[in-house]
Amino acid sequence: MLWLLLFLAALAPFLWLVFLAQGGGLGPDPARELMHFTGEWALYLLAFTLCLTPMRRLGLWSRALRYRRMMGMFAFFYGCLHLLGFAQLYVGWSGALIAEELLERPYILAGFLGWLFMLPLAITSTRGWQRRLGRKWVSLHKLVYPAAIAGVVHVFWQARSDIGEALLYVAIVTVLLAYRLVLRLRTESQRRAQTA
Repeated sequence: MLWLLLFLAALAPFLWLVFLAQGGGLGPDPARELMHFTGEWALYLLAFTLCLTPMRRLGLWSRALRYRRMMGMFAFFYGCLHLLGFAQLYVGWSGALIAEELLERPYILAGFLGWLFMLPLAITSTRGWQRRLGRKWVSLHKLVYPAAIAGVVHVFWQARSDIGEALLYVAIVTVLLAYRLVLRLRTESQRRAQTA
């Protein structure tokens, strides 16, 4: 039941976006609103995915990891919508124009790199890939960290006068990654102490 509720909650922004688009509710600049909306939700869900491991480790939600794959796939889904919107609405699927934008605008390059980091995670998210890759699967799925970093860099670089929201994203991702770093350092320290 909880799986279904989380699925519907993650799908709801897309359904709301479709509803707004059908009714002309995306404001005077629909392309900009669509890009902003899909990019935000990709980052929200990516950050939520990163929250699940600390929530389980801290005893806040013992079954949190059961939903990590689904939330990660939804983050990728909104990231794909964001990228497709950019290609369709801003550069018209021109390879030359896309390459030009990537070279001239660093924030677009950062966002594209974030999507590229998520692509192998989405492809290998099934249990079959997990079995095939074995221990390499865990290493590969650590690409979620540079994906999150690229996402916040993408947002921060394009923020102009109002950087408050961008700083909030930076703070959240920094805390989540710092938690993992501290945990890893502590584990390595304990391992060295046991072997000494």
